[in-house]
Amino acid sequence: MTDLAEHIHSLRMIDTHEHLNKEHDFIQDGPDILHDLFGNYVEADLIVAGATEASVDRLLDGSDPDLSARFAGVRTAWERCRHTGYGEAVRLIARRVYGMEEITIEAIEAAAPRALALRRPGERLRILRDEANLDHVQIDDFRWQCLPDSSGPDFFLYDLSWVGFCQSKIDAPEIYDEVGIEVDDLASLRDGMAAIFAKHGPRAIAVKSQHAYDRTLLWRERDDADVARALDKQLAGQELAEDERLCLGDWCLARGVELAIQHNLPFKIHTGYYAGHSTMPIERIRPGHLCALLARYPQARFVLMHIAYPYNDELVALAKHYPNVYVDMCWAWSINPLVARDFVRRMIHAVPANKLFAFGGDTFWPNAAVAYATQARQWLTRALQTEVDDQLLLPSEAIALATRLMRTNQEECFDITGTRAAIQAAMRG
Repeated sequence: MTDLAEHIHSLRMIDTHEHLNKEHDFIQDGPDILHDLFGNYVEADLIVAGATEASVDRLLDGSDPDLSARFAGVRTAWERCRHTGYGEAVRLIARRVYGMEEITIEAIEAAAPRALALRRPGERLRILRDEANLDHVQIDDFRWQCLPDSSGPDFFLYDLSWVGFCQSKIDAPEIYDEVGIEVDDLASLRDGMAAIFAKHGPRAIAVKSQHAYDRTLLWRERDDADVARALDKQLAGQELAEDERLCLGDWCLARGVELAIQHNLPFKIHTGYYAGHSTMPIERIRPGHLCALLARYPQARFVLMHIAYPYNDELVALAKHYPNVYVDMCWAWSINPLVARDFVRRMIHAVPANKLFAFGGDTFWPNAAVAYATQARQWLTRALQTEVDDQLLLPSEAIALATRLMRTNQEECFDITGTRAAIQAAMRG
């Protein structure tokens, strides 16, 4: 192992994006062996490779004790997709967590007791901290609340979710229950949003939206009068036309960015590829659709996620041009590891070195994060070693750059110390 490979392998990495289930969910309803192996992004590849929805559903059904029959239904599809990035992650779970060199029914049955034994208090933290070798994880659990996680309050940090607002889903009763403000017009909606940030912003590590799953990323400034009409219609329970929905969503996104600036929080935005299958209108996921937003708020810190695959070169251009754009490689290593490797090299030679974050697993279960972290380390090593081999970086420069991509850039962009202090203060009451 080279000094570079050893450094990347041993460095405690910052994980900027997960959807991890809580401790009690992991213990009470965590994955059995088949769900732990395949209950991740490979589900989509299995379907695309020819498995039926029913066979994948059965594969992941932990209440069914017949492991052989559950695996048999996807065996052919698995052989077809085992070498994709998603498939590589499955094989890494099998090898790193369960000691399987090959995924066979015999190996699965032998590993089944270990999967159940891992579901005990403290294991979720241990797996992520010690096996994945992570400094902390930043979790989007699709909520405003960023409550201290008693299973590891300094380790499990939470994003404040803004996706519902960006999708123009204004739940007035929920806002009232949360902050005691009755939303009946634009001014009270603005007050409700500010109150949500005042209540939960101090403990948040960032703000997050993945509204690209529901609408175009294209953003433009909106007139308050037009927004007010759309809001009145929505609060009255009437269905909004598409232009009204985009109008209200754009206004809400802008208010969220303004509040993120006020509370010193980066704003994370999903760009590019969709999870799942058969639902992606590819034109609306381009990161370039955000240019007006990036220009409108130069003081914001925008974290654009997933290398915007397949618009990765467009994202390189945005990161080079806009000082307020940061690029997160979360999930990208498993979507297409070859493209992700080349993306790192393109970023090195086009964009200042402080703009790139190396890793986020984008997972719900801890053992999957171990695999995705391993995958990221392996492919990042390949990217930087090629730079050394091509005599574009000295070995010492590659090691320093690895540290920056895996830790330093995140420490500079996110107020990790301040967030942890706010969490500790909240726990003390």
